Amino acid sequence: MGYQIELAAATRSKLGEGAVWDVGDQRLWWVDIIAGLIHRFDPVSGLNETFDFGEPVGCIARRDLGGLVVAAKSGFWLFDPDTGHRALVASPEAHLPDNRFNDGCTDRQGRFWVGSVGKIGDAIPAGTFYRLDADLNLLAWRDAIFMTNGLAFSPDGRRMYFADSNPDVQTIWACDYDACTGTPGNDRVFLDTRTVAGRPDGGTVDADGCYWMAGVSGWQIYRISPDGDVLLTIDMPIQNPTKPQFGGADLDVLFVTSHSQGMTDAQKQSEAGSLFAITGLGVKGVPQVRFAG
Repeated sequence: MGYQIELAAATRSKLGEGAVWDVGDQRLWWVDIIAGLIHRFDPVSGLNETFDFGEPVGCIARRDLGGLVVAAKSGFWLFDPDTGHRALVASPEAHLPDNRFNDGCTDRQGRFWVGSVGKIGDAIPAGTFYRLDADLNLLAWRDAIFMTNGLAFSPDGRRMYFADSNPDVQTIWACDYDACTGTPGNDRVFLDTRTVAGRPDGGTVDADGCYWMAGVSGWQIYRISPDGDVLLTIDMPIQNPTKPQFGGADLDVLFVTSHSQGMTDAQKQSEAGSLFAITGLGVKGVPQVRFAG
């Protein structure tokens, strides 16, 4: 493929993540987890606006009712970035001070799925996947995960993907998904990523049903078939890509966030932590659904 990789926003984020393209406002929303920043990027003008949430932010989604739903260090919030107004929804892990929220996305019905993570390096897997419904009811689904990541849903909404990025696990699972009830089941290994260079970080799907994985620490992005076969490997200019997300007017641009933590050679990776855009892939994404609450 004759694709091109371009620098979209030179932000030098500590931990860029959580990219979501909103069809309604034609903007890419993304976060710097550690810095507690929420970004709104306009690919037409190149303007990247930044909103300081004041605490670590794992991921976000646009809301049907306006503003954002935010999974932050202290819990789930409703937040209007333009006015600064916020309202706490739930703090399910207030009893776990070392935990924070990490990766997440909405399903095709507008439920918000998010995973938490414990203290990096701990021997006990303290992360849990949660589902936040439109009525703001919160359900804990699966626990005992080291580093929750990779949440994505197939175009028809009948398959859910999730991952554990821990170096000793490095696995992406797929499971059947009951779209009516929002219930995953029959989970099985989709890809053991020890077969590729990078560990599984953020993920998304394209219109053909293929899963795209950011290979953090591996300098690469992967396109994976629904059967778990690696179809395409994209070499990135940075070691730590963190989240791919299709966007643009035609959903044919693959945006990629990255992080700059632990860089040993800043000169060679001067763009680490920035936002990138990959064009010319010949593939389109799937519209992201706003949170229904």
